[in-house]
Amino acid sequence: MGQDLRKLELGSVSHQSGDLSLVVYDRPLHPELFRLYAEYRVRQTRYHADIWIIGLGHLVTVTSGSRSMTELIAVENEHLPTRGVLTRFRLKGERDLDRAGPDGWNYMASTQIEVMDEPLYKSVHTDLVRHASKRGRLQLYEHMGSGELVPFSYLDHEARDREFHVHAFHAFPAEHAIVKTQTIFELPA
Repeated sequence: MGQDLRKLELGSVSHQSGDLSLVVYDRPLHPELFRLYAEYRVRQTRYHADIWIIGLGHLVTVTSGSRSMTELIAVENEHLPTRGVLTRFRLKGERDLDRAGPDGWNYMASTQIEVMDEPLYKSVHTDLVRHASKRGRLQLYEHMGSGELVPFSYLDHEARDREFHVHAFHAFPAEHAIVKTQTIFELPA
């Protein structure tokens, strides 16, 4: 029972945009910690990337050989591991981060919570859902919607030889907010 409660807490879609944090680990995390709404793997010659949509948040782990680096966008709580944390901060406004990892890895991120007026939000929400139908992964949370706009998570990626890029959007219609992250994982030369 306790394990199920932890999964629900770490994969909830009932939080607000300002509750989210970014946590970067120098290791992978276990899937049993999260409620996975969608997951997929991208394979490249030098690495693979696992992408999990975990409610209005996500987890991306890039692994090369025995080394991994993980980005987690989620509501922090006491069930998240503390071992291997390279950095963590609460999302608000805009923020850029460039963090050197172990063994020549590098992690760069740009985060933003954008709150809009209702007409602009509706337009952006519609455009993102339309774009996601052609590219990337979209997870709609229809059970949480009220009206025509529903919360969603949309992730897209670009895999290069030594870099893995992720663009993520998490929509919070009740707040007219979109959480945007752009991430680059750089592997050593």
